[in-house]
Amino acid sequence: MSKRRNILITGGAGFIGSHVVRLFVTKYPEYHIINLDNLTYAGNLANLKDIEDCENYTFIKADIADLETMRRVVRDYKIDGIIHLAAESHVDRSIKDPFTFARTNVMGTLSLLQAAREYWESLPERYEGKLFYHISTDEVYGALELTAPEGIESPFTTSASSEHHQAYGEDFFVETTKYNPHSPYSASKASSDHFVRAYHDTYGMPTVVTNCSNNYGPYQFPEKLIPLFINNIRKRKPLPVYGKGENVRDWLYVEDHARAIDMIFHTGKVAETYNIGGFNEWKNIDIIRVIIKTVDRLLGNPEGYSDELITFVTDRAGHDLRYAIDSRKLQRELGWEPSLQFEEGIEKTVRWYLDNQEWMDNITSGNYEKYYEEMYGNR
Repeated sequence: MSKRRNILITGGAGFIGSHVVRLFVTKYPEYHIINLDNLTYAGNLANLKDIEDCENYTFIKADIADLETMRRVVRDYKIDGIIHLAAESHVDRSIKDPFTFARTNVMGTLSLLQAAREYWESLPERYEGKLFYHISTDEVYGALELTAPEGIESPFTTSASSEHHQAYGEDFFVETTKYNPHSPYSASKASSDHFVRAYHDTYGMPTVVTNCSNNYGPYQFPEKLIPLFINNIRKRKPLPVYGKGENVRDWLYVEDHARAIDMIFHTGKVAETYNIGGFNEWKNIDIIRVIIKTVDRLLGNPEGYSDELITFVTDRAGHDLRYAIDSRKLQRELGWEPSLQFEEGIEKTVRWYLDNQEWMDNITSGNYEKYYEEMYGNR
């Protein structure tokens, strides 16, 4: 039995955060899990309906950039571990409104760090048994060249490797890759990463940083590619593809990411960085075709029925060509690797969205936001 701990998880009503909260609440009944989320557009407590009444779970609506509130929460709940996921994360939104991203991702992280430092340094044991775990993104590294022709086998192998197991270049992001962010979103995350490491170097705070690749799975806000396209296929709406769809991303099933976070939180080394990826590169146009084929099959449509919905649109400004994570450090040191082949993960994901139309319709209609406005006041 693990000892009693009070763990603050920020952004726990969001996509990745809700999976982490659910895992910790159910796996560690002796822990008190405090989910802190500001319930902005991507936060939805419906993501956690199944655990909201658990005795070891508490929800707090708050803004991480509010330093005084962060001080009060950390002190009142005697927080000894923080898993920090709260962030603005959509690149298109960051291009339109970079200031919001700087406030939440940079100043919000700084407020949490300062609140934790002040409280932990006030204790007799100070930093003993404490951890500030910061979740970041592979986008801070910039972009990789897309050089490999079709059919080049990936150098990575895992028990979850699929038939589509290829790389699109010879370079991969490793933990020591130089930061080179290209969007306001990735720049804000890079800045927050630097603050976390600075608090370790300056104050001795126990910290760890992870950089993950693109996540997919249940409860993802439908501005992101996979849930957006599943919903658009269902409604016979266009599938907007940036440029020619040649951009390459490494895809990671969200529950595998949550398992990695659990493992790193409990057994990772302080002051280390770990990359978390799916060993799973896909061109956007290829993953779109897989989604179309899967949705059409599950809806009973003839094969190729929704191909005509593909609509090529002007490419995003500063659109990075290729991301590819090398997760072998995490695999080698802590024994983590993805559990699902991509095709299996996509099948589970598509089925979930098709089986949870009420959740999707509630999101796309905006009704959930009106409910939270009534419950918690202006946001």
